[in-house]
Amino acid sequence: MLHIPATKSTPEIFYSEENQTLSIIGESYPENTFAFFEPVFDWLSKSLPGMKKLHLHVNISYMNSSSTKCMLDILDLFAAASEKGTIVSVSWYYDRENERAFEIAEEFEEDAEIPFEIIAYEQAP
Repeated sequence: MLHIPATKSTPEIFYSEENQTLSIIGESYPENTFAFFEPVFDWLSKSLPGMKKLHLHVNISYMNSSSTKCMLDILDLFAAASEKGTIVSVSWYYDRENERAFEIAEEFEEDAEIPFEIIAYEQAP
């Protein structure tokens, strides 16, 4: 099981076995990004080889450059799993009012070698 609660500067990260979904939700600008994401990489390296299917759900309103690097590394792990037969996909959510968030999603989509969907939503008033 993987569950990392959100803080002011870190996203909530959790795995739903029922939905076969890894979710990353919130803002990501931790003081030590690589230490924050280390449990995620550990979990993925142990869990991905035995998975038949895994979906990545991302809804990050802001991320710093080191978080961007970690996210690219996560996408690389998904691509490697896909090459070994795991069915993987990404749904990247962004606030329709946040143009920069859309641009970031597009940049990740360009780099992703797996099915990638960008989904806009309306922020609640």
